[in-house]
Amino acid sequence: MPLGDSITFGLGFDGGYRVELFRLARQDGHEITFTGTQAMNGPAMVDGAPFPRNHEGISGETIQQIANRVPTPALRDAPHIVLLHAGTNDMVRGADGASTRLGALLDELIAEAPDALIVVSNIIPLPFAAASVDAYNATIPGLVEERASAGAHIIFADQFTGFPASELGDQVHPNQAGYARMAGVWYDAIADYLR
Repeated sequence: MPLGDSITFGLGFDGGYRVELFRLARQDGHEITFTGTQAMNGPAMVDGAPFPRNHEGISGETIQQIANRVPTPALRDAPHIVLLHAGTNDMVRGADGASTRLGALLDELIAEAPDALIVVSNIIPLPFAAASVDAYNATIPGLVEERASAGAHIIFADQFTGFPASELGDQVHPNQAGYARMAGVWYDAIADYLR
């Protein structure tokens, strides 16, 4: 289940990172589909296969607004894997406390979907709020490690390192190349967990 805001929705490139993630998984012979309750988007077909257009990305949502969808309706389809990229809107509307809010969301996901693998990423660059992004991103590996050490099925994926500003279509959302880059990071994180 792709969970997050407009970057998860795929603003700027229909289907966002989900298109290339689907392609990568299928190229390696894995089964993959996407769950979520939001308006479906993305292409009808990818490489000759029907593309699963489901997701749980809502434009403009903060960490708290995303948390308000857990467990209902977000976990309705009992996802096996949750891909979480959240916090970009917090950087704009109030970065203070974002790490605390993310920790609370992680705890809720772990409690409500204890058998799912929770894959948490830092957020991609937001050039006009770089200091806030750096401060927030620096806390995320520790939040994940703390919960993993306590026995949660949770891992970290680094979506920030090496992400060039040239792959931001509008200084916020990735362009097609940026979404493909994100897909590669997600895929590297989950490939060993796919059938």
